[in-house]
Amino acid sequence: MSERRYVITFGCPDRTGIVARISSFLADAGGWIVEAAYHTDPDTGWFFTRQEVRADSLSFDVEELRARFAEVARSLSAESNWRVEDTGARRRMVILVSKEGHCLYDLLGRVASGELEVDVSAVIGNHDTLAGITRAHGIPFHHVPFPPGDKAAAFAEVRKLVDEHDPHAIVLARFMQILPPELCEAWQGRALNIHHSFLPSFVGARPYHQAHRRGVKLIGATCHYVTANLDAGPIVEQDVIRVDHSDAVPDLVRKGRDIEKITLARGLRWHLERRVLVHGNRTVVF
Repeated sequence: MSERRYVITFGCPDRTGIVARISSFLADAGGWIVEAAYHTDPDTGWFFTRQEVRADSLSFDVEELRARFAEVARSLSAESNWRVEDTGARRRMVILVSKEGHCLYDLLGRVASGELEVDVSAVIGNHDTLAGITRAHGIPFHHVPFPPGDKAAAFAEVRKLVDEHDPHAIVLARFMQILPPELCEAWQGRALNIHHSFLPSFVGARPYHQAHRRGVKLIGATCHYVTANLDAGPIVEQDVIRVDHSDAVPDLVRKGRDIEKITLARGLRWHLERRVLVHGNRTVVF
């Protein structure tokens, strides 16, 4: 993004006058809106919007914008959920991995090329398999073993390492460990997982084996926010690829890796660009 912008995301029970109230507030402040999107969910009766304003069009900073917009939000609904963020503030990310490297390789390449505008603060692995490629990119790698009988201590160490960086995104790039409920709560709305199936089909371990036994003709991948319910968090992005009767499990794994990489990259990009609004267990992606 070439110019600095302030991004406003807002949701509340739908009613008349919401768009007019927000637009008038920004116009009165001199705000130059360069992108705006709206959605009303008829099932829940909630209204959602995302708006980008040129930072240089306002005579005050993002903190003042937050303070002023808080009054607008309160006037529209006591139940409103909203955020005001500054694209000039560099985003930070921590990646959790195990042995599978395809998603990590892809993300590191996109960051190195500038396609993903984010700083990778650290990579943490429960195996040291991916330490070399991580350090080759100049990024710290932390190996935290997960002994079968003492995962609580391992997760405590992972939490300490992650929280030191206060990241905007914690990416489970085929981490293959189930986060405990307390971590799901602490990282709510920041922890993104890539699951190698088209959820809600084939939840849990070895989904390609499950898909092969079922004889499916499409396999997919799902990028979703992590919750305490296994592989059931709000879905950000999904994609599929066709397979047929001649494909064995290794073929499904090979084909699925391509879908996993692109699905995770898309979902992460939308998260970093503040395009994902979560309501209950569903998302609106502008």
